[in-house]
Amino acid sequence: MSKPAEFIDPRTKGLRGLTLRQPVFSPEAVERADSALKELSGSMQEWLDADIERLSAARQEAEAAKWSFAALAKLAGVAHELKGMGTTYGYPLVTQIGASMCRLIETESGKALAQHDPTLVIAHVDALKAAVRDQVKDDQHPVGRALLRALEAQVERLGVAPR
Repeated sequence: MSKPAEFIDPRTKGLRGLTLRQPVFSPEAVERADSALKELSGSMQEWLDADIERLSAARQEAEAAKWSFAALAKLAGVAHELKGMGTTYGYPLVTQIGASMCRLIETESGKALAQHDPTLVIAHVDALKAAVRDQVKDDQHPVGRALLRALEAQVERLGVAPR
């Protein structure tokens, strides 16, 4: 016969301290990372432009597909990549607008609303394209701030995704 199960509270048993000596990374490692980013920075604008082209193509495909859920999912995938990479590319505003667009079409109810009226999806795509084209990099720019707030307010008003 086996013993009854024992409850182990991880808050009181088996805790191991994690000791990290400061600094975690040596100054040399930080310097190498900074140098690598500087070397890549020339390519980042090209990569961002390519991502914006993919977004544009996905938007056109979605329109041709009558904003089907599959086409909207593909569009959301590109928006998600922009959300993830925008700040790395030097465009935190792209990250923020991409996040707003993801919130808009990441749920079934959001896709259904976008399928019925894609205006807000199109506005997000156009905002991303304009931000990159005009080099509006963050929400400290008055146009960037106004654009972001307007898009986020519309998504919030629809209530299609949790915050």
